[in-house]
Amino acid sequence: MSILVLTSDTLIGTPATGNIEYNGQFFGTDSNASRAQLQRIVRATAVASTSGTSIDFTGIPAWVERLTVMLNGVSGSGSSPVRFQLGAGSVQATGYISTSQSGTSGSGPATAGFDMSNFTTASDNRYGYITFLNINGNNWVANGIFSQGTTVLVQMAGVVALTGTLDRFRMTTVNGTDTFDAGTVNIIYEG
Repeated sequence: MSILVLTSDTLIGTPATGNIEYNGQFFGTDSNASRAQLQRIVRATAVASTSGTSIDFTGIPAWVERLTVMLNGVSGSGSSPVRFQLGAGSVQATGYISTSQSGTSGSGPATAGFDMSNFTTASDNRYGYITFLNINGNNWVANGIFSQGTTVLVQMAGVVALTGTLDRFRMTTVNGTDTFDAGTVNIIYEG
């Protein structure tokens, strides 16, 4: 087995047959004439959701095709549901079509973000994830599942057409004034 070390910031030319990793990017090749760039899964740094009215993750690379947001014990100071929003240059607050459901109780359609229903008391802790998939162009579909310990399970789904290439994510509350007071949130993304 050989190891190829690249010493510049730019990959020049087409790599030989085989696989190489360069600057965190994995290239798989099947001939000298073709090269396919495959992106690894990247996990951001977890953020404590213990203050503020929103938590943002910015600088999401343009090559991302799937973004997953994970919550561990996230709680708010009041009764407002949690809202997830995507953005291109700025957070987009229109154009969403989403619903959420728990048993026979649901909410939607929401148009300002992907809203999580049924967790509406200050003591509710949210555990789970929502995944956003690029279906084509700047169109993203979402599917998520969250629990409140052992008592409530919420599913949610929807779609949004962004005004440009995804580069940010925001978690906030529907009323925009309740603050987060417990838990952690993190994202992973992949090409």
